[in-house]
Amino acid sequence: MIKKFEEIVKHAQAIGPKTIAVAAAQDIDVLLAVNNAKKLGIADAILVGAESEIRRIALENQIDINKFKIIDQQDIVEACRTAVKLVATGQAHIVMKGLVESATILKAVLDKEFGLRTNSVLSHVAVADIAGYDRLFYLTDAAMNIEPDLQTKKQIIENALRVARALGNECPKVACVCAVEKVNPKMKATLDAAELVKMNKDGDLTGCMVAGPLALDNAVSPEAAKHKGITDPVAGNADILLVPYIEAGNMVYKSIVFFARGQIAGIIVGAKVPVIVTSRADSDIAKLNSIAIGVLMASKSEGN
Repeated sequence: MIKKFEEIVKHAQAIGPKTIAVAAAQDIDVLLAVNNAKKLGIADAILVGAESEIRRIALENQIDINKFKIIDQQDIVEACRTAVKLVATGQAHIVMKGLVESATILKAVLDKEFGLRTNSVLSHVAVADIAGYDRLFYLTDAAMNIEPDLQTKKQIIENALRVARALGNECPKVACVCAVEKVNPKMKATLDAAELVKMNKDGDLTGCMVAGPLALDNAVSPEAAKHKGITDPVAGNADILLVPYIEAGNMVYKSIVFFARGQIAGIIVGAKVPVIVTSRADSDIAKLNSIAIGVLMASKSEGN
């Protein structure tokens, strides 16, 4: 089981390069990330966007842009559609967001014309490497689903399981994170947590262990779980943190980055291919980590 981002990169190198189609590639952090991915042998890239801007940014940052194929497309919407089409036609394996709104690129991904939709919802999975912990955390959903209902939460968990398995965690422990550890009829998140636990026990949600409701402390800290008398094997040992709604996820995500100084990566799951959609505030290192995860997921979907 992969426990650190350094291991993710090494595994991606061992698999060999996949090709990324970058939509609106005129972004410094994205260009630095794909350039580093190329150097490390993780991925190649087709850069779709304003070619003059791409070349200017590359020149100013000593990036050898001539080793990448560039498709000049000034229009942002068409740049997204072109990048998605490259993946749909087998010319690339992964879609990546550049200097464009997430909604714009996701609209292209979901366009029936390209055939990348599945029956699953799209959801965001953040992978976090935090000092002091012996494992990676999978935080979901911090960026896509605003206030998911019970069935959507089930699919969000299933999407997170795909990421965890691509990183070698075959039976992740899932904590349904709430404000309290007991079911409260006035708190919908606790009711959903209890139902998700029941689905897991009944065999409707498989390949994982689910517990909840759990507060964040007793989801990740064995000491906190013991102090509160919680004996569930997931308590204190959770891998996947299912948040109740987007605000909670967003705050945990940014707390990891800015308070804990943790490493983080993000990926959209639920389409036929990995979609790398990172925050504009994320560094080029975070984008490189996201690329490495995308490579592992693309390889897993191909059965490698």
